Amino acid sequence: MDLAAHLSPADLGRRHRAARDPIERSHLQIVWLLSQGRDEREVAAVTGYSRRWIGAIVRRYDEAGPDGLGDRRATNAGARPLLDADGETALKAVLAEPPADGGLWTGPKVASWMGARLGRKIWAQRGWDYLRKLGNSLQTPRPRNAKAASAEEQDLYKKARRAGGWAP
Repeated sequence: MDLAAHLSPADLGRRHRAARDPIERSHLQIVWLLSQGRDEREVAAVTGYSRRWIGAIVRRYDEAGPDGLGDRRATNAGARPLLDADGETALKAVLAEPPADGGLWTGPKVASWMGARLGRKIWAQRGWDYLRKLGNSLQTPRPRNAKAASAEEQDLYKKARRAGGWAP
């Protein structure tokens, strides 16, 4: 595997030892070992990376030099949102009114609305995500115990708990 001569093996070794970021450090180690003439299989065995990933690191180093190494996930924009600004505005307007079935808006109902607007299936989780993104929350009360204790029984329980035990 041929490396572009951006840095000498000695410079790569110094950068490898000085690197604070663990991902950049391992990428520098890969390039440093290869610059010393080590075989790709040996570098894979030493670093624990696959030969395919080592090839990707080498291509990044060849194209951009040492600046091409390191963790690049922070610059990953991720997927485009399902709804653009106009879609979110329309969804806000729809959420201001009760749904067609007269109940409350839920993730599956929002996903169904989004699916009709976008012309494809949208999973219910995305509906919940957009409800939360627009400042909505779960609108059903938490379930209560059907056999709730009377106020006297609750007070008795609290006193017993403070005293260190519960005996009915």
